[in-house]
Amino acid sequence: MGFENIVFYVFAAIMVFSALMVITVKNPVQASLFLVLTFFSCAAIWMLLEAEFLAITLVLVYVGAVMVLFLFVVMMLDINVARMRAAFIQYLPIGVAVLFTMMGMMYMVVGGENLGLEPPLRHAADYNNTRELGLVLYTVYVYPFEIAAVILLVAIIAAIALTLRRRPKTKYQNPDLQIAVKRDDRIRMVKMDSEETK
Repeated sequence: MGFENIVFYVFAAIMVFSALMVITVKNPVQASLFLVLTFFSCAAIWMLLEAEFLAITLVLVYVGAVMVLFLFVVMMLDINVARMRAAFIQYLPIGVAVLFTMMGMMYMVVGGENLGLEPPLRHAADYNNTRELGLVLYTVYVYPFEIAAVILLVAIIAAIALTLRRRPKTKYQNPDLQIAVKRDDRIRMVKMDSEETK
């Protein structure tokens, strides 16, 4: 067993452990932090596969930006942990069914003969995997890429709608009324006789 295989098994074990902790830990903030650890472990495995661009993107985009948004949403939603834990057993069969479905799909994609650990193909020093990824992404997979962008936009709008709260004693501005206002609505001219000052 080579050094790269040992490193792979270490990061794979950390990733599986942290992913299990994401769905089993009671505190939602701790679950988000375990998700960060999962992303870091996955980025390390991608580095072993010489996919440096994907690894750096995973760390910068997901850990640096998306997880910060996750933490904001988790802290603003005021999640009732007790009610969530009570519904855990209720939705456990559905979760197990989804788990086995995803495992079967991954097995079909990877293939039974390719499940062994094979070292990635070595490339020359001037090989640019970012360029190769861009060529494939914007030619072969351009439509799925655009669809994923639309789905992310819908998710952002849904997150804003979920966290929007109307408090009864808070005053809000109505831009339509502010634009439609006229001078006579704001200013009242009063004609007064002049008075002598003493």
